[in-house]
Amino acid sequence: MRADLARALVPQVLGAVVRRYGHFDAAEDAVQEALIAAHRQWPVEGTPVDPKAWLVRVAARRLVDGLRAERARRRREEVVATRSVRDEDGGVVVPDSDDTLALLFLCCHPALTQDAQVPLTLRAVAGLTTAEIARAYLVPEATMAKRITRAKRRVLDSGTGFAEPGSLAAVLQVLYLVFTEGHTGRADLAAEAIRLTEHVHRLRPDDAEVAGLLALMLLTDARAATRMTPEGALVPLAEQNRARWDRARITRGTELVEFALTRGKEFGPYAVQAAIAAVHAEAPSAEDTDWTQILALYQLLERVTDNPVVTLNRAVATAMVHGPRAGLTVADSVADRLSTNHRLAAVRAHLWELAGEPTAAREHYLAAARQTTSTPEREHLLSRAARSA
Repeated sequence: MRADLARALVPQVLGAVVRRYGHFDAAEDAVQEALIAAHRQWPVEGTPVDPKAWLVRVAARRLVDGLRAERARRRREEVVATRSVRDEDGGVVVPDSDDTLALLFLCCHPALTQDAQVPLTLRAVAGLTTAEIARAYLVPEATMAKRITRAKRRVLDSGTGFAEPGSLAAVLQVLYLVFTEGHTGRADLAAEAIRLTEHVHRLRPDDAEVAGLLALMLLTDARAATRMTPEGALVPLAEQNRARWDRARITRGTELVEFALTRGKEFGPYAVQAAIAAVHAEAPSAEDTDWTQILALYQLLERVTDNPVVTLNRAVATAMVHGPRAGLTVADSVADRLSTNHRLAAVRAHLWELAGEPTAAREHYLAAARQTTSTPEREHLLSRAARSA
């Protein structure tokens, strides 16, 4: 059984089994048993015509057999999956044709906080390991494992199981985090996040934040081919070959931004971030970037989200408009909230470099390199430090 096929099918199979039977933990185990069976049988008997249906059937059989053997729960009658998952206003959100998307909504259960919804969904739908999720949250793996287990238990104890779907806001946050994880090193996850967001956009075509998130993903992904050298080194935005950017994605992303920003008087964070990405994408060169507009957009973004990283980005825009020392002042305003985050030291290093202070720049580049957990980022920061020596 091919690994890529298994990865694509796992969330769909898990979604189908959970929606029909519930029992998230037991369903996960049953799906894993079905995968083991596939690895054993398919090389000998051949891959089934419909691999997903085969896995669902085997996993469902294992789940039902397990529940009966344990005498912990009675067997549920298998029903044809014709229900639609509905949002809190009663409108149809997810059609049954996409079990992956259904599972995404189901994992964002209203009994859970967003801090619990996101890692649970990353584990079940995106297929990230507990260790990968823990790294994204900057917590020990054991801590994240307990958090995911508690989330499953809380859904079970709620009394509604997975019959009640979660909110659209939680789903969008999950999709954004899955895309971010993919954009920084796993192209398959980025593609899956875009696919699912496209699906949500088709179902919610008038929602500005859905359009904004999709635009942000497309505009960011349009630069994917130029973010790394063939040797795996990071290429900063200002040094990327813009001729290689995906113009079709930029065009569509920009159209979605315009739609999102004209839908109402209040802007959501995804729409504003997408607008910033659009300004970068439309500049024919780094020197032609409209930093005044970007600075205004970051100021707007700060009003709709309390995120110190946004302020750090505003520091860079401030430096480009008002000078590097003005940018350093802005960066200092969030130093207490980002003292252990390598981005603070990296931004300070960049701004000291712009200010013509190579010694200070080198010191902060080295500090950022010590703090980051990403090997490509570390190599990039060390090369910058060497250049400042």
